[in-house]
Amino acid sequence: MEKILFVLLIFLAGLIPSNAQVEEKAIALETATGNIQGTLLLPLTPENPPVVLIISGSGPTDRDGNNPIMKNNSLKMLAEGLAEYGIASLRYDKRGIGESKDAGPTESQLRFENYVNDAKAWIQLLSQETRFSKIVVLGHSEGSLIGMLASQNTAVAQYISVAGIADPAAKALKEQLKAQPAFVTELSNPILDQLERGQQVDSVPPFLFSLFRPSVQPYMISWFKYDPKQEMAKLDIPILVIQGTTDIQVDTSNAQALADANPKTQLQLIEGMNHILKLAPLDRTANISTYSLPDLPLIVGLVDRIAQFMN
Repeated sequence: MEKILFVLLIFLAGLIPSNAQVEEKAIALETATGNIQGTLLLPLTPENPPVVLIISGSGPTDRDGNNPIMKNNSLKMLAEGLAEYGIASLRYDKRGIGESKDAGPTESQLRFENYVNDAKAWIQLLSQETRFSKIVVLGHSEGSLIGMLASQNTAVAQYISVAGIADPAAKALKEQLKAQPAFVTELSNPILDQLERGQQVDSVPPFLFSLFRPSVQPYMISWFKYDPKQEMAKLDIPILVIQGTTDIQVDTSNAQALADANPKTQLQLIEGMNHILKLAPLDRTANISTYSLPDLPLIVGLVDRIAQFMN
């Protein structure tokens, strides 16, 4: 991993409206290719709180759980909710995303390991802080795999997976593509098979180009080689797996498979919780509509269960 230099750019941004007093501080991880920007929430009590590193999901999802198309503030609400329990948190824009845009390599140079190494660097930074009683990692969606890889053989005391997939990403993509017309599956499966073998594909049908464009194939190859169940089994720390029953992107079988992979795991299924951690029905249109409701609160009970596990 490249040599990482750390720099803290800290300023008091005020108090979050709540019953607890919380400092909100900007924090930056300086790397050779640019700064990765984050937000540190510090409850004023207790004096030495636990801290959770929150890792966002796939695509252009920022530290708050938002993307350029949809704003739901799910991860921002999660951090604020944990602060009510005296739990500090650090969430950040992954390299190439949001305020960390300048730290991103070109698409053809990006690898899954870039995200893992960045998470490890954040863990190293937090471990140098004497104010925290312990470090916990929470990964949401794609961040689940990033988090479990980054937590191996580090100072992390506990690990939390939220809406994480259990199968290698190539298999998960095949399952998702089954919802498309049969000819899509017939053409995409051989491409996925070749990428899974670590080989790029020269010829891609035009209608699949956005998914399998040459510049994104190296990233997909680097991502496909990991089996989340195998990586989960390597963790020697307490684990919490959380999954909502109305998540239309990741079903509950994934949570059960991840939990079965490691005997140190607690499994929590939350009735009515969707992928963005909010109350939603299984109806696809109504479910997706919550993705653009930034004022809709998190589902009741989610923060409680995380706090109970951490404490």
